[in-house]
Amino acid sequence: MRRKQALRRTKDGTQPAAVHYEAFGRVMAALATEADFIEACRDLTWWRGAGPSWHVEWRDGPFAAEAAALLADRMPGLVTPGESGDSCAVLDVMGVRFELRAIDPMGRVRVRARPDFWRLAEALDTTRPTNTRHPWEELLGG
Repeated sequence: MRRKQALRRTKDGTQPAAVHYEAFGRVMAALATEADFIEACRDLTWWRGAGPSWHVEWRDGPFAAEAAALLADRMPGLVTPGESGDSCAVLDVMGVRFELRAIDPMGRVRVRARPDFWRLAEALDTTRPTNTRHPWEELLGG
């Protein structure tokens, strides 16, 4: 019942501001579940656009089309994909427009192949023997 009320339009035909923030929260939660995306991006920023829209921008990392496909995969039924390319993608999430912009993107394939790239999965790997303490041991004081 609560969800139907949140998606209702106001008397002037616009969506309430709560829907804009709910859509933004869902997008950021979906991106956060993908460790490769978050680890590969530098300078991940976002801001509210004119009208019911959000802009999300990052340096390096995946192409904008890859990020749009990731969001469509993580939120089926809530995302309506629009035009997308390597550096820009537009999509609609719950009636809110999102403009994704990748600056100097490398693509997910190149990010994964980069040998010098620090990866959270490797840092937390307890099966890999090292002659120094693991980063998670430092964090947890073990």
